[in-house]
Amino acid sequence: MRYVVLIASDPAAWERATPQERQGYVDAHNAFERALAARGSKISGAPLASADTATTVRHDGGRLTVTDGPFAELVEQISGFYLVDLPDLDAAVDVCSTLPRSYTVEIRPTVEIEGYEPPRDL
Repeated sequence: MRYVVLIASDPAAWERATPQERQGYVDAHNAFERALAARGSKISGAPLASADTATTVRHDGGRLTVTDGPFAELVEQISGFYLVDLPDLDAAVDVCSTLPRSYTVEIRPTVEIEGYEPPRDL
């Protein structure tokens, strides 16, 4: 089963962190990678640039509206993701429990949409 793991965190936490705290974040992500390798596999993953670099695209009354910045102002913002392949949700929860405790982690299964196939020439 494929899952998207969305990581939400305080965007200023890294900047405030001591070198030891930063190493703790790195160690937790390394533990996540090891736990994931033992139970499944990582398809992709990356940290994201800060939300103030986001661009929001919305259809509004037949018009396309492009806005700089995030859709909503929140204390926590999506700061990274993993796309993983794991046997089930229990395994995903177990593996995600190794991520830093200051994160809010959302695990969402991916779905296939009947009749939709991405273009093969991409």
